[in-house]
Amino acid sequence: MLHEIAHLAHIEIRTPVLDESVAFFTNYLGLTPNGEAGDSVFLRAWDDYENVTIKLTAHATSGVGRTYLRAASPEALDTRVKAIAATGRGIGWQDGDPGYGPTYVFTDPDGHELGLYYESSWYQAPPELKPALKNQAQAFPARGVSVRRLDHINYLGVDVEANRDYLRDTLGARVTEQIVLNDGSVAGSWTTFTNKGYDAVYTRDRTGTNGRLHHIAFATDTREDILKAADIALEQGVFIETGPHKHAIQQTFFLYVYEPGGNRIELCNAGARLVIAPDWQPVNWTEAERARGQAWGLKTIDSFHTHGTPPVEGAHL
Repeated sequence: MLHEIAHLAHIEIRTPVLDESVAFFTNYLGLTPNGEAGDSVFLRAWDDYENVTIKLTAHATSGVGRTYLRAASPEALDTRVKAIAATGRGIGWQDGDPGYGPTYVFTDPDGHELGLYYESSWYQAPPELKPALKNQAQAFPARGVSVRRLDHINYLGVDVEANRDYLRDTLGARVTEQIVLNDGSVAGSWTTFTNKGYDAVYTRDRTGTNGRLHHIAFATDTREDILKAADIALEQGVFIETGPHKHAIQQTFFLYVYEPGGNRIELCNAGARLVIAPDWQPVNWTEAERARGQAWGLKTIDSFHTHGTPPVEGAHL
């Protein structure tokens, strides 16, 4: 079952200000628009082999729509769909986005919607975006941060352990690190489908609301790129929530900003830290250890525990 999910593929983000969000993803992050359909605009990171990295959809509020995962093979798709259906969380087969084949739609225990597929058309760059090196999908955009790829998604969840177990037991994810509170409950869980440190994260939603988003993250090549991303944010009037700094958990060098629709975006550089041990055991962090803050002592900003999308009106945290 391990590695039957090939990777986190693309994510639908909802925004109440579509044009402003498109401008942010294009001018600040450096993604390239790659088509439209209905109320959605498709964008891609320059090193993504597939057609879509982010699907921005006009919506009454912010938040995450569907998260797409690619299966490792047609056989893996069939096996995982049967496992999902057996949990009773399957919605059924739907047509994929442009460039993608049939997609099996389902939900996690918290109600976040996911789609699993295998068939995918590889991106073919038009002449003006053709790269100099044939092993690269698209020319480097040299625009804004110019993020390389989608890195991970961090969901907010009412029951972290139920969601963690679902990804592990149904989709074959590996648990790499966790936050374990004094009462023994898990407040955060980092899981991977690949040999990266993490692809999907669940952290406890203090509002008790299902189906919300904490953030999505994009990878850069170096720490210096993160520092430049902060300077670019300053120049473009992008709100910086916290960072640049280094996380203790997963040791990621980070910067957090908000896009115009209100969704939190992380720029990260995880370096060369990979999970390659076949018998890896989850690293558990205690309340006392987390109270020390980030790796170099920066205290976790309050909004990191209170801000999520869509916003919850009247919530007392």
